[in-house]
Amino acid sequence: MNKLVVPGADAGQGDGLRLLTHILYGLHTLSFFSAGMFSVIAMIINYVKRPDLPDAMYRSHYRWQARSFWFTLLWLALTWPLWLLFVFPGWVAWSVIGLWYLYRFVRGWWMFVEGRAMPMATGA
Repeated sequence: MNKLVVPGADAGQGDGLRLLTHILYGLHTLSFFSAGMFSVIAMIINYVKRPDLPDAMYRSHYRWQARSFWFTLLWLALTWPLWLLFVFPGWVAWSVIGLWYLYRFVRGWWMFVEGRAMPMATGA
């Protein structure tokens, strides 16, 4: 049986952290069914476990999840007035934001399965 090797992780801690990261991606991806509560739970775990991450690959995924969550929250807050003006523009805006959110977590999860780090923005 082929087992994906995650760089920088030992067998005991690596398997548990790998499973936890899959669970976090799953919670974020299924958050539509919980009005976002699954994502809040995942973010709490994300911030609690962040100091214990063994390498840059894990840190990039946890950062990707956090940035995806916070940018989604920002865009939802900024587009909230569209719901007050007219229902249709609010629905369109939040649908686009929801699709972007889903894309971010599916892409991140896929790259995690492949054992690849997420790209990190670099400051100039």
